[in-house]
Amino acid sequence: QVQLVESGGGLVQAGGSLRLSCAASGRTFNTYTMGWFRQAPGKERDFVAVSGSGMLIRYSDSVKGRFTISRDNAKNTVYLQMNSLKPEDTAVYYCAAAKTYTVVATGYDYWGQGTQVTVSS
Repeated sequence: QVQLVESGGGLVQAGGSLRLSCAASGRTFNTYTMGWFRQAPGKERDFVAVSGSGMLIRYSDSVKGRFTISRDNAKNTVYLQMNSLKPEDTAVYYCAAAKTYTVVATGYDYWGQGTQVTVSS
């Protein structure tokens, strides 16, 4: 069982930055693929970024070049640095853990509770 707790969300103006953190419980964090997803009101949960256990990283086209995913296996934590934020980035952001590498939400085994990110214009 893995428990995930996100933090770092908030309100920011367009063009600003935020860094989200996701702390994981358990001793096998380094073996999990860690992903970030987001869900805006009335929309589906969308893939944002993923970091595999072998550090294979991928981003959605909408955030590529602006967001950076990283992980610190010693701290059991994954981060999402978000720069040049846009109003359309407004959503609840979730981190998730999967036993295999995937960008599909249904492939993830554990989810955090989510953290709200609001970008004002």
